[in-house]
Amino acid sequence: MRKRISIDQLKIGMKVEKLDRSWLTTPFFRHRFTITSSAQIEQLHASGVQQLDVETGDACRDSVPVKPAMPTRAESSPPIAQAIVSEQASISFAEELPAARQAYKAAKIIIQQAMEDVRMGRALNMEAVSEVVGSMADSILRNHDALTSLTRLKNFDEYTFFHSVNTSALALSVGKHLGYERAPLLQLGTGMLLHDIGKTLIPVEILNKPGRYEVHEFEIMKQHVMRGAEILSNTTGLTDMVLKPALEHHERVDGTGYPHHRSKTDISQFGLIAAIVDIYDAVTSDRCYHKGKTPHDTLQFLYQLGTQGHVDGTLVQQFVQVVGVYPVGSCVSLSTGEMAIVKEFNHHAPIRPLVVLVTDETGHRRSTPVDLDLATQRCESEQSIVSILDPAPLGIDPHTYLDREAA
Repeated sequence: MRKRISIDQLKIGMKVEKLDRSWLTTPFFRHRFTITSSAQIEQLHASGVQQLDVETGDACRDSVPVKPAMPTRAESSPPIAQAIVSEQASISFAEELPAARQAYKAAKIIIQQAMEDVRMGRALNMEAVSEVVGSMADSILRNHDALTSLTRLKNFDEYTFFHSVNTSALALSVGKHLGYERAPLLQLGTGMLLHDIGKTLIPVEILNKPGRYEVHEFEIMKQHVMRGAEILSNTTGLTDMVLKPALEHHERVDGTGYPHHRSKTDISQFGLIAAIVDIYDAVTSDRCYHKGKTPHDTLQFLYQLGTQGHVDGTLVQQFVQVVGVYPVGSCVSLSTGEMAIVKEFNHHAPIRPLVVLVTDETGHRRSTPVDLDLATQRCESEQSIVSILDPAPLGIDPHTYLDREAA
């Protein structure tokens, strides 16, 4: 039996059937779930929910609990082959950040050199590529968040280079989360770093064209996939698995992708991961033909693609666990009226990250930003995240508050 109650009547153990607002305005990507913690109730409060429908009676006991921003596994998705590993880091985020920053910068230089080599008809320097991917993988294995946090870095004029590094870092973090051993992890990271190598053979006027492609231009643009696969297949020492991200990052599980219109059963797990991280970094980046979306909005967009059958829904869920409900670099509004930038993801408290307070309660910019770990508050007037903001109209540059040296 369904009953409508106010948010103040909601208790742990109740099964939520419907909210009084769109799920897109909340961090819960599925409305039918069981309340398992006070944090979930708090997040519904913060999202502005005032009334909701709950299931009463014995039906509540049969419901499945859900975590914020984590829908139950899509029935159409293939199972994850590897066991999900616990998010335990061997060293802290702050300790790992300098090494992560060094690996990130090196990877950007290496992919830039690799693309120039291909453009000039020279062989890829796979020794340098392997070394830098190894450094990135080691960073991810020591701390799964430090390198991933740097993927917020973008450069409009050098999009392809930053995109290659960002997608490689994100894929490595997903692979680590899925329990990959070091060998497949290196294959995945290498494949993603080189997944757009074929773009070096696409005419610049098409590659950088502002606005929508004409049909014939898009056909030329799509050729970067096969050209990249050909370059890698002719490179000595690379396994077939390294080619998968280049060959399959534009394939879609419903068969609507390219170049081979493969369906989910014919796409490797590397390819499924590649599609998600490629979309995420592309959509969050400013391009000549679109303004980048916020990370949180992009996660919601990815979830929609998963429910529509374009990308693997199960892997989207795992990706959210990797980058966080509020990814690093997100601009958020707190319940106190303060604005903040998400600085670090708390795996044990996904909706309570560590943030940098940018303004005070009156909206005035702080002369000295203050770090606040939302997960460690113990007072009655705890701050919590109320909404996601677009920092650009507010004149806020997240890089200024997060990592001045890296930015």
